[in-house]
Amino acid sequence: MRVFITGATGFIGSAVVRELLDAGHQVLGLSRSDAGAKSLAVLGADVHRGSLEDLDSLRKGAAASDAVIHLGFVHDFSKFQENCEIDKRAIENLGSALVGSDRPLIVTSGLARLAAPGQLTTEDNVIPADFPFPRVSEQTALALIAKGVNASVMRLPQVHDTTKQGLVTYLIGVAREKGVSAFIGEGSNRWPAAHVLDVAHLYRFALEKSETGAKYHAVAEEGVAVREIAEAIGKGLKVPVVSLSPEQAQAHFGWLRVFAGSDLAASSAQTRKKLGWNPTGPGLLADLDRMRYPEVLTTVAS
Repeated sequence: MRVFITGATGFIGSAVVRELLDAGHQVLGLSRSDAGAKSLAVLGADVHRGSLEDLDSLRKGAAASDAVIHLGFVHDFSKFQENCEIDKRAIENLGSALVGSDRPLIVTSGLARLAAPGQLTTEDNVIPADFPFPRVSEQTALALIAKGVNASVMRLPQVHDTTKQGLVTYLIGVAREKGVSAFIGEGSNRWPAAHVLDVAHLYRFALEKSETGAKYHAVAEEGVAVREIAEAIGKGLKVPVVSLSPEQAQAHFGWLRVFAGSDLAASSAQTRKKLGWNPTGPGLLADLDRMRYPEVLTTVAS
């Protein structure tokens, strides 16, 4: 199968490229830069020059392939609303090249706040129509089904290895900047997680067993307490670990505040049963313990 992948040079995308190539598939990877094109070529993938903003390039890449995996997103949170619009248009245009065919389109989404605090988000949870979040990847993908697109959704947790860890990477950045590793209140709210190689396996399984309208959860650990994450970061950076009040948290975390205080725990029971997925990679805390942290001043921020 020839698979067009956006975000193919990214942290998760490059792992998916290797997974698919190792399984005998062909990969056409989107790249906007010479460096990205070179990295794809080294892996053995074909290169499709373009970007998420270049809608014509997206349509051409999709049209030339047997399936599409959309992993690309512009991770500039200072322009989050704008980047969510770019993402929406990209999905719509990828889908337009697949209308009336059985060629799969797998769109990447998240697990943010789909269930009440303290409850596990499952594959059955539906994003409400009035959901106050500007990224609408999942809603856009599932709306394409009515137009004759074989679309499905991959909901991601904190995807990690010893280099990157999703939102945890931003927590590390804040701790480095502020000189303390923080959590809110008791820090009992939980974040789900999965190792990047396990996630790459799941994308392949979802591709090979394509099911229109499916929602898959790439969750290996249902929920790791944010306090434990903060403690691992504090140990790695050699900085104090502190509890913040909700009022203090906004100034400390900035845009990350809404996630730092959220309970995002999720189950993957249905996904595992449906696709035979059995994640075996190391856990989030194990990777945080093994990673190499840059040096940081240990003075406590005021």
